[in-house]
Amino acid sequence: MKKRIVYYAALLMTITGVLGTPVICHGEESTETVMESEGGEADASDLIAGEDERAAQQSVGEEGAEPVYAEDLKEGTYSIEVDSSSSMFRIVNAELTVKDGQMTAVLTLGGKGYLKLFMGTGEEAVAADESAYAQFVEDSEGAYTYEVPVEALNTELKCTSFSKRKEKWYDHQIFFKAETLPAEAFVMEPETIDLKDGDYTVNVELSGGTGRATVTSPAKLRVEDQKATAVIEWSSSNYDYMMVNGEKYLPVNTDGNSVFEIPVLVFDEAMPVAADTTAMSAPHEIEYTLTFDKASIQGESGHMPLIVGIGVVIIVLAGAAVALRKKKGTSDEA
Repeated sequence: MKKRIVYYAALLMTITGVLGTPVICHGEESTETVMESEGGEADASDLIAGEDERAAQQSVGEEGAEPVYAEDLKEGTYSIEVDSSSSMFRIVNAELTVKDGQMTAVLTLGGKGYLKLFMGTGEEAVAADESAYAQFVEDSEGAYTYEVPVEALNTELKCTSFSKRKEKWYDHQIFFKAETLPAEAFVMEPETIDLKDGDYTVNVELSGGTGRATVTSPAKLRVEDQKATAVIEWSSSNYDYMMVNGEKYLPVNTDGNSVFEIPVLVFDEAMPVAADTTAMSAPHEIEYTLTFDKASIQGESGHMPLIVGIGVVIIVLAGAAVALRKKKGTSDEA
């Protein structure tokens, strides 16, 4: 009887020992085995794909391209093209958002092989907190999208992606092409004008909207440090603000038709603006253009002002011509 008890006890220990041994299939270690062999933590290098594991990389970017930052763009959301260094990391659509001095982009990839993205290298991603990752979100068509921060456009940026199948980070470079943004996305630098500081008038033409609104022309023009500011008076008192170059301008008057002082960004070309009207059932922002006729500028006296740069050149040339004639006349008399 005792021998049977000892036999069954030994058999039980043998069975439990076998069941407690990790199963190894096809020469691959289980995750638990790797963790134990590494003292409870996987080697970080095992989470980053080596160069021999990545698809062929190609250079991205454009030589001589000027970086474009958030402050160079107006707030809004724009479609933009993005180049990638890898054919296995193909960006089929990108929406860039500029807000509060920051840029972010929602990238749509051409496949579903990546669970998350990180703007940086794989090594940096392994060391980063999980909250820094851009996890995939399926759009209405089932495509994987990722929202990432964007430091600059026209600059080669590091971006790494975590493979669903390989469970490794794959490094890439991506390049946001600023040239593919619409022209109105950029903050414009006001055109300089070679006029002395002072007050002038300028003919201005309004286009856009329903065609019923007008502005007073000629409009008052103030020049300071070669930058011009126009006084725009609308044919209505229902405009409560204007948008110019991404900036909001409020009326400078309280009675009568709405009047605004706005910068003149360009002469002799249509300058895009927007004006918010309260005349409808709900406030509505309407897009217009203003065209300022440079040749029509007049000073307070009603005469065409002397353009400083051109005027100086003409005076100098005229003086030189007179001096040359006098010198020639003197030589002939001698």
